Amino acid sequence: MDIAHLHFLVAEADTAQRRTLVELLGQLGASQVTDVPDGHIAMQSLDPALGPAVHIAVVDLALPGMDGLELIRNLGTVGSPVRLVVTGAQPAGLLFSVETLAQAYGVDLLGTISKPVTAAKLKPLLDNYAPLPKHDARAEGPRFSFQEIGIGLQKRQFEPFFQPKIELATGQVKGLEAFARWRHPEHGVLGPTSFIDALVESGRVDFLDWSMIEMSVQQCRVFHDKGIPISISLNIAPETLGHPNFVRQITGCLSRHKVMPDYVTFEMSESSVLNTDPHFIERLVRLRMMGFGLAIDDYGTGRSNLQLLARIPFSELKIDRSFVDGASKRRPLGTVLRSCLGLAHSLDRMSVAVGVETRQDWDFLQDLGCTYAQGYHIANPMEAAAFPGWLEDWRHFF
Repeated sequence: MDIAHLHFLVAEADTAQRRTLVELLGQLGASQVTDVPDGHIAMQSLDPALGPAVHIAVVDLALPGMDGLELIRNLGTVGSPVRLVVTGAQPAGLLFSVETLAQAYGVDLLGTISKPVTAAKLKPLLDNYAPLPKHDARAEGPRFSFQEIGIGLQKRQFEPFFQPKIELATGQVKGLEAFARWRHPEHGVLGPTSFIDALVESGRVDFLDWSMIEMSVQQCRVFHDKGIPISISLNIAPETLGHPNFVRQITGCLSRHKVMPDYVTFEMSESSVLNTDPHFIERLVRLRMMGFGLAIDDYGTGRSNLQLLARIPFSELKIDRSFVDGASKRRPLGTVLRSCLGLAHSLDRMSVAVGVETRQDWDFLQDLGCTYAQGYHIANPMEAAAFPGWLEDWRHFF
């Protein structure tokens, strides 16, 4: 990455060390560097209303006036887009905690460096920098009322798009996750932000769930008839699964399309699965006994009761993208990811990493022994008709 066009801020109290940091940045190609001696001036310099925007700030923890921790907190409070590199004389374990703190405050930390700072330590962190994507409100799509969504469902304007799930050890396509899309006659293909809130507020997510279940199982049969014996995963609300007629209805759906339960996995969020209701747990056990897969989705975002988690008969642990994207470069993320994978392995469950965006994260997950991967590095969710062609290309690639 060419850093000559980036504006840097160096916040360091010691004059000699501050000068050294400025010189190091210059050696690495930086041409715009502002340096300040304390935290209060640093905070002012990071205010875009008071001067040119700073892209990367190199901040010492022991700043006078406002120290590095307070600066991180304040940057998180104002939602500053600046990327930080934190330096300090503290031991590596404490700097690791600073990375975790920055993440908790929502501050984008490129990394930490134990003093003395050298070009060899600094350059890899600067290489992690990437411009923030421009927010486009139009990308979120329009919002619709429950009545409008109901009409769309009745007219069969909703359909599943599919994202491949890859076995990391072999590169083989082992499954497809279905994502609800609305092919709107005026607005084109719309994602969940346009319709899910209205369904949740009306308490009728099951309308969408059953539409996706029926069409996805039907498409699974189509793939099988084309010589592609692929499995499908379906996101499902706990209210849908908890309905007394769920087992009877899903059995009828699979019978109509001649699909075995082994080819269907139901995904539920971590918070919804960790339910002590005996009727709900019985339903999960029954589904597993019938051969269905059960996946805990968005793992890591809830407050898990590990004892209950160990007792739930799930077959897959899907690790939330917030712990996957960038884990190869961010030590705190990598640590959490290792812990999640270790839990899945200890419980003899398959692990699925969601949000694999780069080849570096793919390689990192392979080294950690993750079972499956999903993400834009592999493929975007695609309409069913596009999958056979994509699969042929993927097989040639591997």
